[in-house]
Amino acid sequence: MEKRIALESRGKTPSEVTELILDNCKATTIDGLTDAFVNLESLSLINVGLTSLRHFPKLPHLRKLDLSENRISGGLQHLSGCALLTSLSLSNNRIKTIDILEAIRELEDLKSLDLYQCEVTAMEGYREKVFKLLPQLQWLDGTNRDGQAESESDEDDEDEEGEESSGESSEEEDEEDEERGAPNEGT
Repeated sequence: MEKRIALESRGKTPSEVTELILDNCKATTIDGLTDAFVNLESLSLINVGLTSLRHFPKLPHLRKLDLSENRISGGLQHLSGCALLTSLSLSNNRIKTIDILEAIRELEDLKSLDLYQCEVTAMEGYREKVFKLLPQLQWLDGTNRDGQAESESDEDDEDEEGEESSGESSEEEDEEDEERGAPNEGT
C-alpha cells in the first residue's frame, strides 16, 4: 500500500494531496496512510481486502470515503478522526448488525451511507433503524428516508441548466443584435 500511495501522490507532499484512489491495492490493514495527509478530501479503497480499519489516520478534511468490496466487519470507531466526512460507502463488506454503526454516530456531517450488499440490510426494519441511529443521514443505500433515489446528476443538472440558460441568453442576445443591426443597416 505504501508504494501505491507514493505513486498516487504524484510527487506531492502528503499535505498537498487532496484525493487518493487506492482501489485494488491489496492489503488487509491500513499501511502507509498517515496523519500527514491533512488536506485529503477524497479517499477510495475499493476492493483492497481490508479486514480492519485499525491505524486509520486522522484525516480532518476527508469528506468522501469509499471502502466498498472489502472484508470489514467492525472497527468503525477508527473513523472518528474524520469529523467532516459526508459520504461513506461500506457496500459489500461484512457489516452484520446495526450496533456496529453506533461508532459512526458522532460523524455529524455524514449525509450519505451505503451499506448495499452487507448482511445488515436483510434485517427487518433495517432502514428505519439506521435512520433512527444516524439522524443526520439524508441518504441510505442511494435513497432518502422516503425511498426516493439519490440523483448523482443533481449537480450536473444544475450545471447543465446554467449552461443552457447562458447559452439561451447568448442566442437571444445575438437575435436582438441582429434585429438592432437590421434597421441600422437600412439607415
